[in-house]
Amino acid sequence: MAEWDADIEIGEPLVAALLEEQFPELDANSARLLGEGWDNSVWVVEDEWAFRFPRREIAIPGVERELATLPRLAPLLPVPIPVPRFIGVPSDRFAWPFFGAPLLAGIEPADAGLTESHRIELGAALGRFLRVLHTSEVREAVDPEGLLPVDPLRRADPSKRVPLARQLLAELKSLGIARCSATGVLDDASRLDAPTDTAYLHGDLHLRHVLVEGGSLAGVIDWGDTCVGDPSIDLQIAWSLLPAGGRAGFFSEYGRIGEERELRARMLAVGLCAMLVKYAHSVKYANLEKEALAGLERALID
Repeated sequence: MAEWDADIEIGEPLVAALLEEQFPELDANSARLLGEGWDNSVWVVEDEWAFRFPRREIAIPGVERELATLPRLAPLLPVPIPVPRFIGVPSDRFAWPFFGAPLLAGIEPADAGLTESHRIELGAALGRFLRVLHTSEVREAVDPEGLLPVDPLRRADPSKRVPLARQLLAELKSLGIARCSATGVLDDASRLDAPTDTAYLHGDLHLRHVLVEGGSLAGVIDWGDTCVGDPSIDLQIAWSLLPAGGRAGFFSEYGRIGEERELRARMLAVGLCAMLVKYAHSVKYANLEKEALAGLERALID
């Protein structure tokens, strides 16, 4: 069983029944599948609303965090994010919470045909976005009682992430998919201790959770792993998505980071891209596999 296999399949009959049951003001027959990830299935309703249904039980705490934090967070950011408007409650038909938010513009970078100039433009926009997100003011406004977990998946802890990245790269090599070596980055990262700095984070800002339109940043989605932790957890996007020119624009907006945080971010970029390659290859998502392979290469370029 793959890590991304669903506990429950979210099909059209279930979606239509849930909408009719809980939101009769909407046209349940208009629902169409937009996409699926590891944890959630997203359906568009009336071409206006994006309904997000968890497909794995492990995702439920993340849905609850999104419901609690996204309405507070959205007004503070320079980039659109989902804001729940229809809150689905557990029932006999479906035992988990779900929600509908206004459908955001844009598509995944893997499907956007991004040029080098697009990626440079994205670098500046992502830097501005994360500069705001990581401020203490945002953390205090969104999590005033300090209830969010601190890096619950140990994403910034090299003692967990370096071995996982090595394992993933070995799997890709055995499958004949990728043969790049990240020995230098991972060896250096393995000498780092677990970080102690904390900021408010997206928590899983990888290639599938950024939306672009016309080459510009259009939205940031899937906040189920939102938490507090070391900023490197989000900063990895500067290596997995951006070329060197884009990183220059990113850090001109975000601000400078130290060598240790940069190394931690590159370690994360290697591991995340390797996992996305494995996933995309398994589900035959060719565009994502190509983008994640390129991200692996980008993460190894100083």
